Amino acid sequence: MKVKQERLDWLAGNPFYTKRFAFWVGRRCRVSTIRDVARETHLDWKTVKALEKQYMAEQLRRAGTPGPQVIGIDELSIRKGHTYRIVVSDLIRARPIWFGGTDRSEASMSLFFEWLGPKKSGKIRLAVMDMWKPFRNACAAHAPGAAMLYDKFHALRHLGEALDKVRRSEYARLSGEDRKFIKGQRYTLLSHRENLSLDGKKALRMLLKANKRLQTAYLLKESFGQLWDYRSVTWARKFFDNWRASLKGQKLEPFEKFAKMIDSHWEGIAAYCLLENKISLGFVEGLNNKIRVIQRRAYGLRDEEYLRLKILTCMLPEM
Repeated sequence: MKVKQERLDWLAGNPFYTKRFAFWVGRRCRVSTIRDVARETHLDWKTVKALEKQYMAEQLRRAGTPGPQVIGIDELSIRKGHTYRIVVSDLIRARPIWFGGTDRSEASMSLFFEWLGPKKSGKIRLAVMDMWKPFRNACAAHAPGAAMLYDKFHALRHLGEALDKVRRSEYARLSGEDRKFIKGQRYTLLSHRENLSLDGKKALRMLLKANKRLQTAYLLKESFGQLWDYRSVTWARKFFDNWRASLKGQKLEPFEKFAKMIDSHWEGIAAYCLLENKISLGFVEGLNNKIRVIQRRAYGLRDEEYLRLKILTCMLPEM
C-alpha cells in the first residue's frame, strides 16, 4: 500500500516549526547573536542557525536576480593568513549581490561575471573598486562598456598609511622629550579633526606644534579630500598638480610615492568628476562596517555559506 505524503507550505524546512516561527527567529537574528536567540527561545543553537539560514535564503529569493548598472567591488579578509573573498554590491540599490571567489585574483573576480551572465554584465556602466589590477582586468574583459572609478575611501586609506609612515620615521629619528608628543598618537593623526574628543584635539595641537614635518604631512592629508569635490576634470587635475607640487622640498617620501600612485591611476580617480558618476560612495564604507560587525558576531563559525547569506541580506528589508 502506497502512502501519499501531503506537502504543507506553511511548514519550515525543519518539520517541527512553521515558516512563521522560522521567520520570527530570522528577524531576531538580525539584531542578536545565534547564542542569544537560542537562550531566548530555549532551542539548540544549531536549530536557530538553520532557521535563520532558511529566513535569509527566502529574503534573497524575494529580492530577485540583480541586474546592476553600477557595481562596487571590495575584498573581504575572512581568516588570518591573507584568505580573501570578493564582495560585489549594486550601488544604485544599495545592497551586496555576490560573495565568492577564493582570493583576490582576476580568475576569482571573473566568477562574478560568469554568475551574472554576459547580457547583464554588458549593461554595467560603472565599476567602483580599489586600485587593484586583477579587478580592473576582469572588469575590462567581461564588462568592456563600464567606466572604472577608484573608491575614494581606498585612496584615502593609502594616504593615511603614508602619514603613518612619516609618523614612524619621525619617532625613530627623534629621542628624549621630542618623542613624547608622537608616542601613542597614531589614532589622533589618522582621524578627522571633527571626530576627535576634546582631549584628542588638544593632543593634536600639541603634536603639530612640536613637529613641523608631521604638521606639514597632516595638513596635506586633510586637504587632499577636496579632490572629490570637483565637477570638472580640468580643475581636479589642477588641484592635484598643485598639491603634488607642494611636496617639493618637504622630504615626505611616502607622500611622493602616494602622489605617483594617484597619477598612474588618474583616469579612475577623475571619473568621479563626471556628473553621471556622482554616486554615494558612503554606502561602501557603511557596508564594510556592517560586515565587520557580522564577522565579530560570527567569530569562531566556519560556515562560509552562513557568512555569505548574512552579508548578502544585511541591507535587505525584514520579511
